Amino acid sequence: MSWSEMQPLLTQASWDTLYMVGWSTLVAVVVGLPLGVLLVLTDRGGPLGNVVANKVLGQVVNIARSLPFIVLMVALMGFTRWITGTTIGREAAVVPLAIGAIPFFARLVETAVREVDGGLVEAVQSMGGSTWTVVRKVLVPESLPSLVSSTTTTIVALIGYSAMAGTVGAGGLGDIAVRYGYQRFETGLMWTTVAVLAVVISVIQFAGDWAARALHNRGSRSGPAPVLRLLRPGAAEPAAADASRAA
Repeated sequence: MSWSEMQPLLTQASWDTLYMVGWSTLVAVVVGLPLGVLLVLTDRGGPLGNVVANKVLGQVVNIARSLPFIVLMVALMGFTRWITGTTIGREAAVVPLAIGAIPFFARLVETAVREVDGGLVEAVQSMGGSTWTVVRKVLVPESLPSLVSSTTTTIVALIGYSAMAGTVGAGGLGDIAVRYGYQRFETGLMWTTVAVLAVVISVIQFAGDWAARALHNRGSRSGPAPVLRLLRPGAAEPAAADASRAA
């Protein structure tokens, strides 16, 4: 197969892969981020300490992560058909991809958030800060570089999942590699597809690493920790009161 014949196939397959990975990543981040934070908050000693809820959430995440993706796709066919009206194509593939990525990303978020200094959390709580304040002012900002790295890892994993989904009619680069490269003995096309996947993953990994480093460097140059910035408005009030009494 010549390059002129390969190019339209690879172009369309690349867009299909990016479509599947993009939407499933969005769903995984929207659902997995609060789930991962909740696993930390409900743990023993956390702001919402609830051992039972933490164990239940942890078990659900563990069970979902233990399923091989190919098994998950088959198990979710009925649900996928109910959501999208079909079990074939890139739209249908987004459902199992997203559901498979949510527990994976949630565990990465949990690990990232646990790295935040507990002293900052205690300082905000001692000032009367709510759980939402702890999450918004400390946990998420302080763990942001790690969260970006976790998102990058999830995207790379989803690209691999999407290639697997292509073997059962989801489209994308995996479908091209199997349907044309393997079944029709187009070895050149198969290895070209592998090269395209390698380039895409390398670019995404480079971009994710660069963003994480940039956020880390910006955080190290931003001056006082978030809890100190949070203290500023409160600290200004006693000073103003003292000045008024002195006058």
